Amino acid sequence: MGRRDLLASVGAAAGLAMAGTWPRAAAAGMPDHAALAAEAERLSRAPHRPTAMPLRGPFAGLDYDSHRAIRPRPGRGAAIALSETLRADLLPPGFLLDDRVEVHLDGARQPFAAELFEFDARYFDNPTLRPEDAAAMGFAGLRLRAPLNRPDVFDDLVVFQGASYFRALARGGAYGLSARGLALGVGGAEEFPVFTALHAAAEGDGARVRALMESPSVTGALSFLVRPGAPTVMEVDASLFPRVPLEGVGIAPLTSMYWFGSMRRGISDDYRPAVHDSDALVILNGAGERVWRPLANPARVQVSAFADDGPRGFGLVQSRTDFDDFDDPEAAYHRRPSVWVEPLGDWGPGAVVLVEIPTRDEFMDNIVAFWRPATPPGPGRHDLRYRLHWGDIPAPRTEMPVVAGAGGRHILDPEALTFTVDFAGHAPDAIADLRVDGAEARGVAVFAVPEARGGAGTTRVSFHLTPGASDVAEVRLVLRDGDGRARSDTWLYRWTRAADGGL
Repeated sequence: MGRRDLLASVGAAAGLAMAGTWPRAAAAGMPDHAALAAEAERLSRAPHRPTAMPLRGPFAGLDYDSHRAIRPRPGRGAAIALSETLRADLLPPGFLLDDRVEVHLDGARQPFAAELFEFDARYFDNPTLRPEDAAAMGFAGLRLRAPLNRPDVFDDLVVFQGASYFRALARGGAYGLSARGLALGVGGAEEFPVFTALHAAAEGDGARVRALMESPSVTGALSFLVRPGAPTVMEVDASLFPRVPLEGVGIAPLTSMYWFGSMRRGISDDYRPAVHDSDALVILNGAGERVWRPLANPARVQVSAFADDGPRGFGLVQSRTDFDDFDDPEAAYHRRPSVWVEPLGDWGPGAVVLVEIPTRDEFMDNIVAFWRPATPPGPGRHDLRYRLHWGDIPAPRTEMPVVAGAGGRHILDPEALTFTVDFAGHAPDAIADLRVDGAEARGVAVFAVPEARGGAGTTRVSFHLTPGASDVAEVRLVLRDGDGRARSDTWLYRWTRAADGGL
C-alpha cells in the first residue's frame, strides 16, 4: 500500500456541519517566522535528531484498513474551533506514519492521547494507551477545514501529513497531487525532510500554518498563509539551513501520478480512457516562453531539466476536466487540481526538473517536478518565497495554447508513430516549426478542426515519427506566423522505447 492511498483516506470523512457562532480565535502564542527560523538554525548546528517515534498500544502493528478505522473524535481531536470559519483535526499515527509531529493550535501545544480518537470496534477491542507511551508519541499531522463550498459545511481545506507533504483543495475540487516542503535526491537515494512541528491559527478568512522541518542534511522553517477559494492560494515563506551542500535539492516540489492517457494508451488495457492526477508540466520561463510538456510513464526513470534564469512559474496541470475523459466516478480524476508555483522575487539561474518514474498502476506517485538552483545551497541561511495556486493555473496564456495531444502507432507503418497536437484557435495558415532529435519526422500537416472543443475549434498539427534504432527522441513544436513570430505554446515531448523494446 503506497503513500497516496494513505493520504487519500485523510479526506474520506464527510464535511462537518457548522454550528453556532464562535469568537475569532487569538494566536498570540504562535511563534512568528523569525522565531521558528531561529529554532531551525539552532537545530542545524546540532546533530540530527531522529524523527521516528515508537508506535504503542492501538497505534502499533496497523495495516492500511485498521489505520483508516481510527478517526479524530468530534469535540476532542476533530472540529477544534480556531475561528468562526476554521476547524482543525488532529491526525492519528500508525501504519506508514511514524514520524512524530508536535501540533500547536492558537499557540497551545496539543497533548497526544488515545482519547482524542474513535476506534472502529471491528478492528479494535478496548483500545488504551499508557500515559508513558502517550508521552513518547505524537500526531501524524494536521487537517484544517473551512466552508469552502457551502457556508454551513466545513470541507477539507488543507492537510499536512507524511514527511513534509501537504495538499490543499479548491472550491469544487477533489484531492489530487501533493506539494512538499523540500525534496532531496529525487530519483536516487532520496532523503525525506519531515515537518516535526506544526503551528496553526486562523488569519483573515483563511489560515496561517508554520512548520519546523528537519532531516539529516537540512533544517528549515516554512510559513504558509492559506486563502481558500477557486483557486485556493498559499503564500509560502521558507528559510533553509543546510548542514551540508544540498546537491540534489528540489525547491517547491510537486508530486503527482501519471499512469496512462492519450499520449500512449497502449500502456494499459484498463477500461478507463485515462488515469492520472496530472498530464502535463507547464513552465513560464524567464524569457516569457510558455512550455507545455506532456507527462509520461516510461519504462525506465527519466529525468528532464529545463534550464532557466529567473523563472516566472511552473506547475503540474490536469488539463482534462470532463467526466468522460476518465469515466471514474469514484476517483473523480476530472476534479483533481492543477498546482502552479509562482516564484516571488528573482530565483536566478537553475532548472525546472521533471522526474518520471515507471508505474504499473495508479497507486504510486511517479511524477515529481521542482526547481533546482544552479548553485547548490550550502551551510548558512537561504530564504525564498513563492505562491502555490491550487485549482486552475493563473499562468498567462499564449495566443494559441496547447489544449490536447495524442500519440500512438502509425496505422500503416509498424515502425512509426503518429502524433497530433491541438492548439486553441483557428489558424490553419500557421507554420509548424517542428524539430526532432533522435528520430525522423515526416508527414507534417496543419489543419483546422472546427468541431473540436464543443465547436470552439482547434488548429491541429499531425506528424509521423520513425525512431529507427533510437531509444529516446526529443520533439519540439511551436506554431509561427509568416514572419517567424511564435504564436503558440512550445510543445515538448520525450519519446522513450517501451519496456519490451517496441514503440
